[in-house]
Amino acid sequence: MAASRVGSTLSAEAYDRLRAELLRGCFTPGSKLRIGEIADRFSVSPSVLREAMTRLAQDGLLSASPQRGFSVPELTAGLLEDLTRARRIIEAAALRESIADGDLAWESLVLAAHHTLEKTRFTDEGGHITGEWDRAHRAFHAAILAGGRSETLAKVATDLRARSELFVHWSRELVADETRDVPEEHRRIAELSVARDVAGAVEALECHIQRSADVLIASVSSQISA
Repeated sequence: MAASRVGSTLSAEAYDRLRAELLRGCFTPGSKLRIGEIADRFSVSPSVLREAMTRLAQDGLLSASPQRGFSVPELTAGLLEDLTRARRIIEAAALRESIADGDLAWESLVLAAHHTLEKTRFTDEGGHITGEWDRAHRAFHAAILAGGRSETLAKVATDLRARSELFVHWSRELVADETRDVPEEHRRIAELSVARDVAGAVEALECHIQRSADVLIASVSSQISA
């Protein structure tokens, strides 16, 4: 039993460490991950690392196949455009329902989640997105969709967000977008949502989703044409 707990702890630690490296863009998109090499670097067994990688694949942060093993997802304009379109459609629908059905407790949840996000440090000394901000960001986006009656719709929206998380982070880690004001985008989404301004809140959310994709799509397109 004790050995099982130790293995679970090591797997969780490997998951967190590899997840952070993936989100920071430490691996080339589409590249195959060498389990033995990474396991040695993390000081864990290959089986422990494989368990962590399986979880990351379930989260959409790794690709898994019998032939190639585990690899970093490809980064293509077509994939980004397709995923972004799906997110805009589903998250907009979920937000409309959340605003229509959400009660006072939901409003309080949105405001509290936004306050936490706003007060959490965005980047560390190395300029990378902090784990604390990452968690607060996920909690905020979950909160704005939590007021709706359909658990299925909210889950689909959350799953799509999870699958796009790698690209969302890459849009900030790998591409400079000095004109973007992310805190202002979140503030507008929160304020318009609790004000029950459906059209305004949905437009703000869709623009927020699209902006993250646009900078990566532009970067990918420029590399192809270069």
